[in-house]
Amino acid sequence: MRSSARARSQRSELLDDERVLRELGYTQQLRRRMGAFGNFSASLSVISIMSGALLLFGYGLNSGGPAVVVWGWLAVGPLVLCLAAALAEITSRYPTSGGLYYMARQLGGERWSWYTGWLNLLGLLGGIAAQDYGIATFTAAWANLQFGFVATPGSLLIVFAVILTLHAVLNLFGTRLMNVLTSLSAWWHLAGAVVIVGALTLVPSHHQPAGFVFSEFTNNTGWSSPVYVVLLGMLLPCFALAGYDTSAHLSEETSGASVAAARGIVRSVAVSWVAGGILLAALLFAVQDYAATLGSETGVPVAQIFLDALGVATAKALLLVIIVAQFLCGYTVTASASRMIYAFARDGALPGSAHWQKVSRRTAVPANAVWLAVAIAFVLALPSLYSATAFAAVTAISVVGFTPAYAIPVLLRLRHRDRFTPGPWHLGRWSRPIGWVAVLWAAGVTVLFLLPQTSPVTATSFNYTPVALLVALLVAALWWRFGRRSYGVPRSGTANAHDQAEEAENII
Repeated sequence: MRSSARARSQRSELLDDERVLRELGYTQQLRRRMGAFGNFSASLSVISIMSGALLLFGYGLNSGGPAVVVWGWLAVGPLVLCLAAALAEITSRYPTSGGLYYMARQLGGERWSWYTGWLNLLGLLGGIAAQDYGIATFTAAWANLQFGFVATPGSLLIVFAVILTLHAVLNLFGTRLMNVLTSLSAWWHLAGAVVIVGALTLVPSHHQPAGFVFSEFTNNTGWSSPVYVVLLGMLLPCFALAGYDTSAHLSEETSGASVAAARGIVRSVAVSWVAGGILLAALLFAVQDYAATLGSETGVPVAQIFLDALGVATAKALLLVIIVAQFLCGYTVTASASRMIYAFARDGALPGSAHWQKVSRRTAVPANAVWLAVAIAFVLALPSLYSATAFAAVTAISVVGFTPAYAIPVLLRLRHRDRFTPGPWHLGRWSRPIGWVAVLWAAGVTVLFLLPQTSPVTATSFNYTPVALLVALLVAALWWRFGRRSYGVPRSGTANAHDQAEEAENII
């Protein structure tokens, strides 16, 4: 009896999801095999405290040191949570794979939608490149401990390409496998963090004093201004706590998406902020030799901390725990990016849209979109062959793509209150104050990470984030001029009332 009632409830929920999707202008093509926990797990996996936070740990130690790592994490978390909550409120009203650009279409019009989509796409593709290149560096560090392997830019790029290929192949198997892997990823991240924190707390005979962790300032950037260095150090928490829009991009594959996707966004950020702060503090307290950590032969400061504090065998074991977590994270980022490409192509926004929107009949996966995502991610990482700061630049590309794309729908929602009807998950009277905090924060972060990260600025230290952003915006502008006739995001009822004015503006 209970199983029968549960089955009827699930069928009713699926029918309701399909009805909502039809009202938003789409028919159900992807399979809804993901529950609320799976959706939350996907965003938790993309944020990945053992990926983003640890990949940029060395960058943080050089750009401000332990004090900036700790206080920056504590300060940035609530601001990111404001942006996530504001975005979750809009996601509850518009649970589609298109996510941000669909929201911008309903709240601001086609031009806003167009550029939001391109920025979101840049953030996702930069995210794949940063995550998978980071996995390559950690894999090389493990190989250094195990086999004495010394990585070169060329060998790292080969490992990176292999990881990209594995992620693409796994993404071709469909939503059922995704649901399993994202759920596994959530538990692996949390359990892995507990194991690492426990080992770093209990095993070492020496720990750093609180004064070192909370006040030690290090500046290896070449810039003389401490304030500027502190701001540069904010890249670590900004990158580590990004990617929560995954819950929105997977909403067409989630049951009860209007609530589940919104909750998945907020909960993934909150859990990651708390767990990531504990993990970073444990690492800093366990530092044995600061200079050796910064100059580690493994190329990964986290690996050196494990080696000095726990010994070779334990260091290798914990590195494998981290690599698996990072691999699961990269898998989910690839899935999120491919759904974004599929949705954007479905609405005619990409060159060759008919090719990128194809969905496999057997697996209901946009396979062509998957391969396009990993191919562009590979291109974004090519400067690593000659640039010593390429990884930091790629992570900055991701942040500069994600952050304004997150903020634009929120800004439009604040400007056009008459166009928005809250969904079942909303912020109530806190919506506007939280929204304005989120928008102002996003504007500052976007400008910050376009600036140089090291001094002097040379060909090998150049932050090519502005170049990547400019190229993406130029492509978007050119395609808007010549290809926008094919662009057609379905219009909700509230958007229709404003279309005549927008069309007149476009003609002018």
